[in-house]
Amino acid sequence: MASTTQLETLIDLARRETDDAAKRLGAALKAVQDAEEKLNMLIGYRDEYARRFEASQQAGITPMAYRNFQAFMEKLDSAIHGQQEVLRHTQKRGELEKTNWQAAERKRMSYTTLLDREEAKLQKLEAKRDQKAMDEHAARQAFYKR
Repeated sequence: MASTTQLETLIDLARRETDDAAKRLGAALKAVQDAEEKLNMLIGYRDEYARRFEASQQAGITPMAYRNFQAFMEKLDSAIHGQQEVLRHTQKRGELEKTNWQAAERKRMSYTTLLDREEAKLQKLEAKRDQKAMDEHAARQAFYKR
């Protein structure tokens, strides 16, 4: 079995790996949040623009204004579609980073468990040595008292 210092080194490396994975996960989750906010902003802007257009349409608009509206709405729809793709991509990245963080954390916990077992084993051996020394001392004391 590996020595405790070797296990401590592995735990330290695994902790660093877990910390790095946590930072990447945080960045990925922030990117998802930003992409969702931008998508919601675009959808809100599109809805507001459509409402304004309907209000101005009731007052009467020129065919040119109508074509401009249609062209602008197509651009907004295209931007919304592109942002939906960005959101899907960032969500996938977020899931990947979450999986990576979980794997790194499992690895760190495994090393910690191994270290705990090794330390318990060493304590048990130390207790046996102490008991043996005490038994030998008691036996010598009993032998010399005769």
